[in-house]
Amino acid sequence: MRPHHRIAIALLLTAATGCGLTSHSHSPERKPPAMNMQQGADRADVILGQTLSAIKPELRWLHGPSTDASCGDDPNAPEGTGTVDRRIQIQTIVSEARRGSLLGIVERDWRARGYRITNVNSNKRFPSVVAFTPDNFSVEVSVGGEGQFFFSVTTPCFTRTAVAAPATRPNTAEREGQYPLRPHIHDDFWSAPTPGGPSPQQPSPNASR
Repeated sequence: MRPHHRIAIALLLTAATGCGLTSHSHSPERKPPAMNMQQGADRADVILGQTLSAIKPELRWLHGPSTDASCGDDPNAPEGTGTVDRRIQIQTIVSEARRGSLLGIVERDWRARGYRITNVNSNKRFPSVVAFTPDNFSVEVSVGGEGQFFFSVTTPCFTRTAVAAPATRPNTAEREGQYPLRPHIHDDFWSAPTPGGPSPQQPSPNASR
């Protein structure tokens, strides 16, 4: 076989198998995280605040545990990254009759902000709604034991840093006890035993502990 024929065959084999000296030159590079974990936690606090501000009459709330974890188990995550979870535990008593109204307000607000709704759980006792923000933060509203509402935000994988406690101040007094602290504040609207739709312009005049 002539030398130039051997070269031509070798080139054909290289093209067919995708192998060669430059086979790794087109592999995608992982982009560095857009922010660090503390910045992500601050952004999560803003998301929670925006969600709560859309609810009228306002709900009384306390912070839940703030936790963080490494993204080391995620093969697609850059090295040295982690996520943060921020949580809110609602202290207002929300009756079963008003549960659907509250979930509806939250879902509509998220859609209006451009969030992508990824799951709606219509379980009668423990419903929930999960969505993603345009910058890929996971947000959730859920109902737990005793009909208690919870809100949470999980950040994407960001550069690992120390994470401080939330700087936002709850709108009700702190309480002693283990998480979750069950709701104990009566609200004329949210605690009512009959269905109804809230008016965003008309806060509850007689929210009391």
